[in-house]
Amino acid sequence: MRRTLTIASLMALLLATVAQGQIISIPPNGDNQKASVTQYIGVVKVTIDYSSPDVHAPNGDDRRGKIWGQLVPYNTDPLGFGTCTECPWRAGANENTTFSVSHDVKVQGQPLPAGTYGLHMIAGPDTWTIIFSKNSTSWGSFFYDRKEDALRVTTKPAKSEYHEWLTYEFIDRQPDKTTAALKWEDLQVPFTITVDDVTSLHLARVREELRGDLGFAWANWVAAANYALQAKRPNDALEFAQAAVSRTFVGQENFQTLNVLAQAQEAAGKTAEAQATREKAMAHPTATATDIHQYGRALMAQGDKAGALKVWEYNAKRFPNMWPVNVGLARGYSAAGRYKEALKAARLALAQAPDEVNRKALAAGIAKLEAGKDMNQ
Repeated sequence: MRRTLTIASLMALLLATVAQGQIISIPPNGDNQKASVTQYIGVVKVTIDYSSPDVHAPNGDDRRGKIWGQLVPYNTDPLGFGTCTECPWRAGANENTTFSVSHDVKVQGQPLPAGTYGLHMIAGPDTWTIIFSKNSTSWGSFFYDRKEDALRVTTKPAKSEYHEWLTYEFIDRQPDKTTAALKWEDLQVPFTITVDDVTSLHLARVREELRGDLGFAWANWVAAANYALQAKRPNDALEFAQAAVSRTFVGQENFQTLNVLAQAQEAAGKTAEAQATREKAMAHPTATATDIHQYGRALMAQGDKAGALKVWEYNAKRFPNMWPVNVGLARGYSAAGRYKEALKAARLALAQAPDEVNRKALAAGIAKLEAGKDMNQ
């Protein structure tokens, strides 16, 4: 708070500290309790540390309706102490409110390097200015210097649900951005923090981790390749997948590593190589009926009905009459409109179902087939 701590009480605090030569754990000035809130944007850590005043003054006075434009003046305000002459609000109470970010970000669309900043604000009835100062260790705004600004941005205040204590919240959270908001009394002041390329930061973190002991497990290279595929980074996926299969002391040929390599090759446009690798994966001794079935499900989800049926028919030859082989045949034949064959396979699968969930699903599929409908719909 700008006026919570009077100049007299500030001087008394400073003199006491100097006189004693130490700092003791006494309650915070004005009973403005410290608080902290953190939000991640992928690997980017955003933290706001602040001291939290309440609407009711320490003497019990209700200041609702008297906060904005009065207790917190609009525009800058000379505080009568320190070196600041045009002083913003400290955006909290007591020491600097601080804003820390682990990586470079953008705030309200403007770049802000990684670091810890003193967070100040200039209030206004319609527009607020948010200030990120390179000085993060001062008491309040008494020593604020505009020359130390790292960034200034503007935002619009809005109505908020009532908050007795000044609070910072992250009110919107997306994979590449978040919106922080100061909330106090009936007002909120939001500002958005964005990360330009979350995927590259994730991949950089993954690469660092794979340089350590985590890199000696082929499963971690498979996980990295799967993430890169999901993020549509085929070249990275191919690099990780190749390491999972053939990296010295690490790589291992098995269904999982070969399957992800085939996916990465396909994504990188190496269609012929992908086909050969996939056939090798399905024929590999480590491939199970479930592995091959799930690959068929993936093809079906991609709309490749013919490819899925081909995979499931191969599964039936390699693992005849084993769960979930007949499930795949039923779905594949049904998708091809071959309901009679699908019904036969579905009934065989029903007798093999390992649990009630699968039994109910197959029973529902059988009912559709008996009615001349596709069980996949």
